[in-house]
Amino acid sequence: MGGVNAVERVPKQDRSRATRQRLLEAAVACLAEHGWAGSTVSVVAERAGVSRGAAQHHFPTREDLFTAAVEYVAEERSTALRALFPQGAADRRAVVAALVDLYTGPLFRAALHLWVAACDENQLRPRVTELEARVGRETHRIAVDLLGADESRPGVRETVQGLLDMARGLGLANLLTDDGARRDRVVAQWAVLLEEALG
Repeated sequence: MGGVNAVERVPKQDRSRATRQRLLEAAVACLAEHGWAGSTVSVVAERAGVSRGAAQHHFPTREDLFTAAVEYVAEERSTALRALFPQGAADRRAVVAALVDLYTGPLFRAALHLWVAACDENQLRPRVTELEARVGRETHRIAVDLLGADESRPGVRETVQGLLDMARGLGLANLLTDDGARRDRVVAQWAVLLEEALG
């Protein structure tokens, strides 16, 4: 009999994982489209085609759901970014453009809504602060690897951080108007600056 239960358990685990993934993806989409105020567990559950009870089984609180969602999608994106440049230090302009692209699109918009909500929500603030620090460290590490940057050299760490801060600023500008043409010029200039700074 034990063998039958083991066989049944695997699909159930897979179903559970698939449900969790649908909830996380729906949460990011809701947050990007409706902001914090319009994103509740019920709204996300409905979008994911899951009962509210099932959603709360996976994520007991709203804070659990949305911080997990932003972290999950950020991890997926980190993996995709590394996969774009499997050999590491490629053409620096292409790397700069890819890093800037991290700060456009639904995940950045969702993360931004989460940051803004965290300013006012005491339960959310420490979780978002910790999440942002973790995602920030990972993004910095990826940028260093992809740019082939030697952080033992003076100023290199700050140069990479400046690139990421600039990319976030371009992402903010892009939320209001499509800033593509200006963004391309800034990316080209940063690639030149990085060649000089990183050698």
